[in-house]
Amino acid sequence: MKRSLQALLLLVSGLGLLHATVFTDLYLRYVKEGMRPLLIASGAVLLLLGAAEAWSLRKPAAPTPNDAQAALDQTAQHQAPEDTDHSHHDHDHDRDHSHSHGHDHSTPPRIAWLLLLPALSLLFYAPPAIGAYSASREAPKAVAVKDQDEFDPLPATSPLPMTLTDFTSRVQQDRAKAIEGRVVRMTGFATPDGSGDGWYLTRSIFSCCAADTQFVKVRAHGTPAPSADTWVTVTGTWHAGGTLGTSSADVALDVRTIEKVPRPTNGYTDALPPLAD
Repeated sequence: MKRSLQALLLLVSGLGLLHATVFTDLYLRYVKEGMRPLLIASGAVLLLLGAAEAWSLRKPAAPTPNDAQAALDQTAQHQAPEDTDHSHHDHDHDRDHSHSHGHDHSTPPRIAWLLLLPALSLLFYAPPAIGAYSASREAPKAVAVKDQDEFDPLPATSPLPMTLTDFTSRVQQDRAKAIEGRVVRMTGFATPDGSGDGWYLTRSIFSCCAADTQFVKVRAHGTPAPSADTWVTVTGTWHAGGTLGTSSADVALDVRTIEKVPRPTNGYTDALPPLAD
């Protein structure tokens, strides 16, 4: 890879990072919001390095090892025959010795061209966020076990806005059974059941980046499954199954209403549903 193309790679990578963090919110598909300053700084550094490399190309190129070897070969051709034979013998010995120690690493391998692909994708076609395809193949996230004293009384609001994690905790851990009979309102994306029967309301959660994504899912009953990855807000009541307040209780909902909603800016949080109009 020539130095001019190396400079281009640095510039494109820097532009891709800044495009995803400064001019759009694409970075939220892959990392948490708190990492934005670091990504912006990284993009700026890559741009500066690319600009410095491009500027250095204006200067005459320094002799390379290949140029020095060519000069030695040319000098050897003007030596006496006996010196030439000796020189060739030494040169062949040196060359064999050099080859025995590996290949020439003065230029990057051709595989470095592949580094352009992620940089260009951020500029022209960013990979979609992790969604139903991955969620349908992963077990639901295990919610933290709470003591009974940690459950506050539920507000009288109806329908009651809840996160999927709170709903799961109430269904399987709240021995007071405060969720029984309550109409709740939750938002997530649709994930088809792996068996092809029914669907799940799903949210994805990660600690650092998309690589450690976990999913929290609530089984939906009483309504046809929306298309995979469709974001919806649903209302409904707990679908009876198992013993409420214990781990045997089904994390499921009898859906009463369903409404399509836009994907949240940061879809990697288990947030409350948007306010109703």
